[in-house]
Amino acid sequence: MTTTTADSLIAAARALSDTLDAMRFAAPVSHVYNPLDYAWPIHEGYLRRYAAGRKRIVFLGMNPGPFGMAQTGVPFGEIDAVRDWLGLAGPVGKPAVENPKRPVEGFDCARSEVSGRRLWGLFRERFGTAEAFFDEHFVANYCPLAFFDGGRNVTPDKLPAAEAQPLLAACDEHLRRMIDALAPDWVIGIGAWAEARAAAALDGRKLRIGRVLHPSPASPAANRGWSEAASRQLAELGIW
Repeated sequence: MTTTTADSLIAAARALSDTLDAMRFAAPVSHVYNPLDYAWPIHEGYLRRYAAGRKRIVFLGMNPGPFGMAQTGVPFGEIDAVRDWLGLAGPVGKPAVENPKRPVEGFDCARSEVSGRRLWGLFRERFGTAEAFFDEHFVANYCPLAFFDGGRNVTPDKLPAAEAQPLLAACDEHLRRMIDALAPDWVIGIGAWAEARAAAALDGRKLRIGRVLHPSPASPAANRGWSEAASRQLAELGIW
């Protein structure tokens, strides 16, 4: 039986999820969400539909946003983009210990993930259909876990070294498996941290690594026209 690219990515994601589920994180982290557990059917659907075959460019984010992948299981998974453009929807479960300040409501979540709206909005504007975009591109997150300190988002780069080291080792291994399956020419970090992790994990592989500005609303530069800035950066790299 032939193993497809999607099969390889699904197996890698399951292995990563199992490894990370065994990890524990201390205060100030109050809650850890793993959407590869409670939103697995949506994530698996994303991989099955859009991870077919080789990709020329892989865009790599950091970790789930509270109103994006944490709700839908899709990287940068802003509700409208996932449902209306990617054509993915369905029931989403709950994390084992839910943060009352960041409830998981799945596709009923009324909040919009600005980063995801900007990212997928650019791709929709340029390519029209999701199928046209994914013909040569793919979008993934380096780390699938979302961390919270009460109502505040904690990004992986803020974790203490003793907790970060095994997390990064597992995510590095997953990234290598994913890149081996997709065989891209480019990995583009969405933000400097993702670019740095890609460079460290993929050192020695025959591919090129670059980055685009992160679309977060916390970035003044992104708020001044993220779509234009990212398009310009990709043009300067010779990708678009």
